[in-house]
Amino acid sequence: MESDLRTAQVSELCRRRLLNYADSFYELARNYDGSFCPDTEDRQEILSERRLWENRQILRTHLHEMAKIMTDVACEVFCYRPMEDRKRRLIIHALRDEGIRAEDPCYITGDDGREAIVITLSLIPKSADKRAVVSAEEAADMLSVLLNRRLRLSVASPGTIEREPHSYIVEREARYVALTGFARVTEEDETISGDNYAVQETERGRLTVMLSDGTGSGEQAARNSGQVLDLMEKLLEAGYDAGAAVEMVNTALFATGEDRNHPTLDICTMNLYSGQCELRKVGGAATFLKRENKVEQLAEGNLPLGVFQQVKAQPIVRGLQDGDYLFMMSDGVIDAFSEQGYETAVSRAIADMQEQNPGELAEHLLRMALIAAGGKVRDDMTIAVIGVWENCGE
Repeated sequence: MESDLRTAQVSELCRRRLLNYADSFYELARNYDGSFCPDTEDRQEILSERRLWENRQILRTHLHEMAKIMTDVACEVFCYRPMEDRKRRLIIHALRDEGIRAEDPCYITGDDGREAIVITLSLIPKSADKRAVVSAEEAADMLSVLLNRRLRLSVASPGTIEREPHSYIVEREARYVALTGFARVTEEDETISGDNYAVQETERGRLTVMLSDGTGSGEQAARNSGQVLDLMEKLLEAGYDAGAAVEMVNTALFATGEDRNHPTLDICTMNLYSGQCELRKVGGAATFLKRENKVEQLAEGNLPLGVFQQVKAQPIVRGLQDGDYLFMMSDGVIDAFSEQGYETAVSRAIADMQEQNPGELAEHLLRMALIAAGGKVRDDMTIAVIGVWENCGE
């Protein structure tokens, strides 16, 4: 009932402290405002002053973003309502029979309007029970059966149930499921690829796939692209949105002033509830969207990371459907098809593929790239394929 709807947020003390911290960061950020106005005509001093000013702008951006995240957390309000007595008792008794203590099950509503279940779980000490922990997925599966809903454990929840009580979020399964597949080959005369990729699943049904092509090849290129992806993952986990995270990584690389460290970055962020996909490309090769036997090329003409102080990675937005595939790839794959006109050659190759497994599709395209290159691997080649299907249970 509507009258049962309640709200909750962090305690007033924590809220005030977070907002005070945020105000401090905002104030620090304002100290670095201002345009670049050198007070000298000496070229060397101008360059030195400009580098200092650029570093101050990087710090300003970081402080401002951190203040924004703190403010969002302090002001976040959760809407919840208690679970119906019959269902609450059913869950408590059923989990107790499995040696799990369940407390305070209730419904919460996110800012996207979707409802989930939050529940506190812990193991009931039993002398005959030798298990120290239980998989939280088991409890989520039991809730699915008890409530006759297709539910899954949120990735933000702990993976195990222990003696100490913890809160768990169980949410409705997403409308879509996505599988990924990868294929790669290393440049001749090198032992390690300069390309790196990462897959990150976050709460609220978001899947992020990233691909970075390091400048050059070998260990240094691998180290550079790996550092980019590692920093991106940390920023996304901290609450940065993809656009702000890209800008932060770019300015950090720009501040180093290294002329030979300009890796590319491809990001695909997918909402598995709505099917909406956002691509952000910073110097990356084209991505191809396959829908049945039709292929669309998705590209953005901009330079790699660290070339300019600011980068505008405008998202390319597409609504995905059941059976769609996204092909992300590094420059080495594109270069292999250069003599055939890569746009036409890659599109035609993808359109003709009949495999359904993303890994098999990636391997197939890689084999075609090697054939097109005459068997010569002049640059690292990496292909990531994302397949999307409707969840049959939804």
